[in-house]
Amino acid sequence: MPIKVPEQESLTDLLSLRGKVVVVTGASGPAGMGIEAARGCAEMGADVAITYSSRAAGGERNAQDLQKTYGIKSKAFKCNVSNFDEVERLVNDVVAEFGKIDAFIANAGKTADNGILDSSVSDWHEVIETDLNGTYHCAKAVGPHFKERGTGSFVITASMSGHIANFPQEQTSYNTAKAGCIHMARSLANEWRDFARVNSISPGYIDTGLSDFVDKKIQDLWLSMIPMGRNGRAKELKGAYVYLCSDASSYMTGTDLLIDGGYCVR
Repeated sequence: MPIKVPEQESLTDLLSLRGKVVVVTGASGPAGMGIEAARGCAEMGADVAITYSSRAAGGERNAQDLQKTYGIKSKAFKCNVSNFDEVERLVNDVVAEFGKIDAFIANAGKTADNGILDSSVSDWHEVIETDLNGTYHCAKAVGPHFKERGTGSFVITASMSGHIANFPQEQTSYNTAKAGCIHMARSLANEWRDFARVNSISPGYIDTGLSDFVDKKIQDLWLSMIPMGRNGRAKELKGAYVYLCSDASSYMTGTDLLIDGGYCVR
C-alpha cells in the first residue's frame, strides 16, 4: 500500500514532531551533528533517544540537557553501531522505554586518518564497519518495527565525501563508506516504499572542533575551495534533520540533501 498523505494542512503542524519518538545515534558530543539533530527534533516536540559508544558521561549529560531545556523525554543508550546485536538491543530497549520509534537518524560515524597505502587493513575495516555496516545494522534493526507499524522515516548522515574525493587529505575508506550510505538510502527507499521513507544528508566541512589539529595551511586550502568561504556549523543542519523526520517531507524518499556551502558545485 502507498504511504499515506498526512492529514495536517498547515506547515507548522507538518513540521511538528510532537508525539513522535526519534532515535539519534552518535550524539554524545557537546557540539556535533548528532546532538544538534537531537536538539532540533526536541525543539519541535519529539521525545529523543540518543546513543553513545564510549563517552557515557557526554551521552547522559546531553539527554538530561534535552529534557531540561525542551521539556521532552530523553534517554541515552550505550550502543556500538558496528555490532548488530547492540543495535538490535537498542531498538528493542527504545521501543520498551518509549513505546515506538517514528524516525531513526543513523548518524554515528568515524573519520579516516590516511589513505590506503599509509593505513592498515584494520583501519580500513574499522571505518567501513562503523560508517557503512553500522548504518546497515541500524536499518536492519529498525526496519521490521517500521514495517510492522506501517510508518517510519530513516535518515542517514552521509557526507559530501560520498560525492567527491576530498583534497588534500587522503581518506579513501571514508569516501567509499559515505558513497555507499548515499546509495543505501536510495536502495532502501525503493525496498521500503510501502511503509517507510529513507533519505540521507550530506554535510560538507562542519566545524565541530574535531579538525582543530589540522595544519592551518590545509584548513585555509579547504576554505578556499568552499564558495561560501567558511565551514558550516552543526546547528545549520538541524533544520534538514527535522524536515526529513517530519510529515513536511512526506513525499520525499531516496533523496540526498547536499549541505556543503557550495563545495560540490566546483
